[in-house]
Amino acid sequence: MVTRQTLKADMIAGLTGAIVVIPMGVAFAMIAGLPPVYGLYTAMVVPIVAALFGSSWHSIAGPTTAVSLVIFSTVSQIAEPGTADYVQKVITITFLVGVYELILGLARMGTLVNFISDVVVTGFTAGAAVLIVSSQMDLLIGIRLPQGLTFTETFVQMGEHLAEMNVYAAIVGVGTLLVAIFSKKLFPKLPNMLIAMILGSVAAYFMGGESAGIELVGPMPSALPQLSAPDFEWKELGRLAQAAFAIALLALISDIAIVRAVAARSGQQIDANQEFIGQGIANIVGSFFSSYVASGSFTRSGLNYDVGAKTPMSAIFAAVFLIIIMLLISPWIAYIPTAAMAGVIVLVGYNLFNFRFIRTVLKASKRQSSVMIITFLATLFFELEYAIYVGVFFSLIFYLQRTSTPNVAVMAPDPEESNRRFKYIVRKPLKECPQLKILRIDGSIFFGSVFHIATELRRLTEEENPDIKHVLILCKGVNFIDVAGCEWLANEAEYWKSKGGGLYLSGLKLVAQDSLIRGGYKKRIGEDHFFVHKEEAIPAIFEKLDKGICATCSARIFLECQDLPKAVTDN
Repeated sequence: MVTRQTLKADMIAGLTGAIVVIPMGVAFAMIAGLPPVYGLYTAMVVPIVAALFGSSWHSIAGPTTAVSLVIFSTVSQIAEPGTADYVQKVITITFLVGVYELILGLARMGTLVNFISDVVVTGFTAGAAVLIVSSQMDLLIGIRLPQGLTFTETFVQMGEHLAEMNVYAAIVGVGTLLVAIFSKKLFPKLPNMLIAMILGSVAAYFMGGESAGIELVGPMPSALPQLSAPDFEWKELGRLAQAAFAIALLALISDIAIVRAVAARSGQQIDANQEFIGQGIANIVGSFFSSYVASGSFTRSGLNYDVGAKTPMSAIFAAVFLIIIMLLISPWIAYIPTAAMAGVIVLVGYNLFNFRFIRTVLKASKRQSSVMIITFLATLFFELEYAIYVGVFFSLIFYLQRTSTPNVAVMAPDPEESNRRFKYIVRKPLKECPQLKILRIDGSIFFGSVFHIATELRRLTEEENPDIKHVLILCKGVNFIDVAGCEWLANEAEYWKSKGGGLYLSGLKLVAQDSLIRGGYKKRIGEDHFFVHKEEAIPAIFEKLDKGICATCSARIFLECQDLPKAVTDN
């Protein structure tokens, strides 16, 4: 709810956000291959609409690094960056992205982003960071290279043209980068990128500016967003539709990740579908006001919360303050050196690396590490709009591989514990009953896992213990059973029954029994072969064991074994 107190807090947060976005908006537009002013236009229009129709209290939409890079990668293949044709195609893609986002939101597809894991996003972002840094290296040291080079080609070309380096531009570019780094460390509460750009511009002026060969950003066409319109020709829409869908997914993934991260700190409940709708409407509207594809901004959203924003009004105030500031300072933006902008962009790219999370993934999981590395390499060597698809594909492949090979472990009671707790025998060597094999399945029993489970069951029973006639499966780790799983269980129960023994299930969740009950499989297996707890299962199965074998058994692993007459046990 908006009150006088929240308005005051939101105004302060909005002013802070407006100051921070100036260097970022200019930098992101340059990454996207657009005139710098388009990043600022996007930061003026889109946040207002997203705040009105989204669900987050603190998220601020606007231009972002990864989306800007994908825009450049996609559109630069069919148009010359910075030209009117290029801008027109970006505007059209922005409209299509908004349409996709709106449709996904209205179709309640907010859970779609759950299929794109954090490691995929991290791998993609790290790859994007490398591409961003490599794309700015020529401007950073005053060399002009052709557009559209790969990161390897960039460094090769730089080596060949190093003699053409403009020393003054290099001093400005590297100096701006160093100022941005150290001012962040020395004065963490001040806008380090803005400070660095101002000092870089002043340094370029005293070095002689354009007369010294230092390239400048150039004049802005207008301080306020100009009206624009997407190209509604079917041929053009069809040409850009596929790339727009990939960009829409990336934008939504980024936005939801940011919204959830901030919501976890604020305690807010987020509606992913409403976020999709808000982002969709914002991008559609933005495409008519010279804006390009926007998403939630990590830096601005986190800062917005940290400085005390209370409601979405903070995003609206940020846009309004930016408009006011631009009306005052827009003539001065023309004097920003491109080398200074390159220094800021290199820092932005470096900040995209989530080193802590990358180290954690590399230590924690080989599968997840593989997905992250594959996505990273795909980002570097494939077209960017497909890199996310590659990461998602391998994520699903590894997931299916894991779910289709659930852990099937042999269990046995531990006599050293008073309650004879069941433990994995691979972790602690324990004696087993020669007549009853106790297994635990950690995973669902479905068409993809049935073959693996059946193979493991045969290996652990008939191949390793051919005298086994009874099998107890501990089903605490089984979440669901499909028809293929039901059919296998029923057939397996009949098989063990034909051997004079039985198949028993313990701890199976009621929700996992639904298919067994509805399909009549529970009756085929035997109602009395299902137990709520293993403490109920063991006594019931013990009564069915061959007491002649029990008489010669020295294991005596169950409590029930202790009740056998000593003379019988000693035989």
